[in-house]
Amino acid sequence: MQLRQFQVDAFTDRLFGGNPAAVVPLTEWLDDATLQAVAMENQLSETAFFVAEGDGYRLRWFTPTREVDLCGHATLASAHVLYAHLDRDDPEVRFHTRSGVLTVRPDGRELWMDFPAAPAETATAPPALVSGLGSAPSAVLAADDWLAVFEDADGVRALAPDMAQLATLDRRGVIVTAPGDGDSDFVSRFFAPRYGIPEDPVTGSAHCTLAPYWAERLGRDTLRARQISARGGEVACRVADGRVRIGGRAVTFLDGRITLPDA
Repeated sequence: MQLRQFQVDAFTDRLFGGNPAAVVPLTEWLDDATLQAVAMENQLSETAFFVAEGDGYRLRWFTPTREVDLCGHATLASAHVLYAHLDRDDPEVRFHTRSGVLTVRPDGRELWMDFPAAPAETATAPPALVSGLGSAPSAVLAADDWLAVFEDADGVRALAPDMAQLATLDRRGVIVTAPGDGDSDFVSRFFAPRYGIPEDPVTGSAHCTLAPYWAERLGRDTLRARQISARGGEVACRVADGRVRIGGRAVTFLDGRITLPDA
């Protein structure tokens, strides 16, 4: 059995930047063990699979170790594949997912995703969060992820976390953030060793928490963000009515085929 697979760099306009995701279009679902094995073989933070369903597509995301409820960059990559390679030309694509219906619309060179907001609330930092980061944040909040706020971007860049410590925490991952330093309103990094992702290069879903936090703190609902991982990436955000619109660009690195054993 041969399947077409794309590898897309998301939240960037240049190859070798942003966050790489694998995208595998399917005509029908394979068993979950095979989907997980493909994701493990790819060793990317996410592999996305989709199948046509109703008015759109059923979309699922797998890290190398498990299926997840929401992934931004692999959603962006999937929409990019549909528009750039699979002749999609209508004004919106609808993905049916574990997190409900997610829509993506092209706008110029950017693709804009419509995601549910996930605001964080003030929380007490567990000891493993501070010891794992190796530096005490100025504030700690929690939603699906821990959100650790630092005073400046240099403090975020300098972090060298103990992944074993962070892997013991009880949430999906750890977002660290600080005010931007020139070309962005805020910066961030994201660590999810519990999900097999030590550091994610650019994390769209984390901005469901980041954008509401910074919108309230800065007093505006349109924001430009930068994730300052080694690869780096740019994320545009608009907050309104309990939703976060997340915009970014994507480029194709690979268009190939994978071979699976016949059932």
